[in-house]
Amino acid sequence: MQAGKPILYSYFRSSCSWRVRIALALKSIDYETVPVNLIKDGGQQFSKEFLALNPMKQVPALKIDGITIGQSLAIIEYLEETRPTPRLLPPDPKKKVLVRMISDLIASGIQPVQVRHWCACACASR
Repeated sequence: MQAGKPILYSYFRSSCSWRVRIALALKSIDYETVPVNLIKDGGQQFSKEFLALNPMKQVPALKIDGITIGQSLAIIEYLEETRPTPRLLPPDPKKKVLVRMISDLIASGIQPVQVRHWCACACASR
């Protein structure tokens, strides 16, 4: 199933990319990084090359096992299902759902506010 070294397309300041880098490190998965600068040149995630890779125009994107996966939580879930050791999620469904609740809260509740604040600060400093 595993063909070649996974490639992570990410931006160094992206908390979503950090999630995936942490999961890859905890699972001791060797991978290559391709930086995607979200600011330079109007945002490299809007380039034709990246659009062909990830139509969502977002980082992270992980090329692995012949597919490309976007969205950090989906990437982590795929890694957990295809490379189950070491486990990142508890085996108990009740504990696992608590982890997912917290992850979803961060991804859909806290992070959008954080990103809007960061964008406002970045735009003000230009």
